[in-house]
Amino acid sequence: MKKKEELPDCPMATAVNLIGSKWKLLILWNLLVRSWRFNELQRELEGISQKVLTDSLRSMEADGIITRTVYPEVPPHVEYALSELGETLRPLLMDMQKWGLYYKSIAE
Repeated sequence: MKKKEELPDCPMATAVNLIGSKWKLLILWNLLVRSWRFNELQRELEGISQKVLTDSLRSMEADGIITRTVYPEVPPHVEYALSELGETLRPLLMDMQKWGLYYKSIAE
């Protein structure tokens, strides 16, 4: 998790810094439903590269937004899920979905 002095003064800039990329938002949207394995997420998020997915997951894990659970199996089984902090994003993401649906309803 970042320290306060590492974050921008503006709260909106902080939120954008942590979750503002296209791919992070789509990853979070999928994690609202259930935990996912890396390859499942990559298949679900058409067009995302392995590097971008890896970097996004690592970044959100470091920021405390998601958890990474490694199961002691061969081959290793790793799952990503929303953390308790990540769950607090649920209302925001649901509101973004509502707004997207609204916008689509008025688009020509």
